[in-house]
Formats: sequence, C-alpha cells, structure tokens
Amino acid sequence: MNKIEKVLYTGKTHTTGGRDGAAQSDDGRLDIKLSPPGSHGAGTNPEQLFAAGWSACFIGAMGRAAKDKNLPLPAGIAVDAEVDLGTGNDGFLLQARLKVTLPGLPGDAAQDLIDAAHQICPYSKMTRGNIEVRVTLA
Repeated sequence: MNKIEKVLYTGKTHTTGGRDGAAQSDDGRLDIKLSPPGSHGAGTNPEQLFAAGWSACFIGAMGRAAKDKNLPLPAGIAVDAEVDLGTGNDGFLLQARLKVTLPGLPGDAAQDLIDAAHQICPYSKMTRGNIEVRVTLA
C-alpha cells in the first residue's frame, strides 16, 4: 500500500441519515441533500458525487500529464463519468466508465494522454484492482 508523505488537503464532511440524509462540509461550501439512487428524492447520491469528483480529478490529471509531455491541453476537454452500483458475490459493488473528450488532439496523442492521466489520478489509483473500470476516448 502506498502511503502519503505530505498531506496537501483534507476534505471534511459531516453526513447524517445515510442515503436519505444530508451532507455538509466543514467550510460550508458543500451543503447537499442525499437521496437513494433511482428515487424521486430531492437530493443527489454517493454514486453521482463519486462520478463528479473522479471526472474533475481526471481532468486535472490530464492537465498534469499534458504539461509533463509538453502538449497543449485542448479547449473543451470533458469527462463523462458513469458509476454503477450493483451486486455480486461480495454484496454491493461499484463499477465505472470514464469517456474522455479531447477535441482536436490526434487519436494516438489523446490515448497516450488518457493513459498517463489514469496513472496520475488519485481516484484512478484508489480504484485500480478494486473495481472494474473502463477509460475510453470519446
């Protein structure tokens, strides 16, 4: 297991009520209602939050990879993330798909950038070997 040598940031939240509850960050910038996936509740769910966090982090990792490779990062980059909640032999499980849009970047260069970002991104590292993940070029 890799260990952090220097903490750069700690996200802190307080959550009550589980999937039918609410979550707030200690700085007040996040204050959301939670609802179970597929329900008609007023809130979001952990799978949507995970997809949003991972896709934002992955875009940051692509920026870092582009800088390392001396490539200009094209305007209009995007990541469409899907996180599935399901069941298997081990009970509840997640799986994920990231579809990356890199307009104007040739296919080989785009795939190389995606592969590098997938190695850099902390969310990708966290999930590697733990859940099924597909990262593709749109």
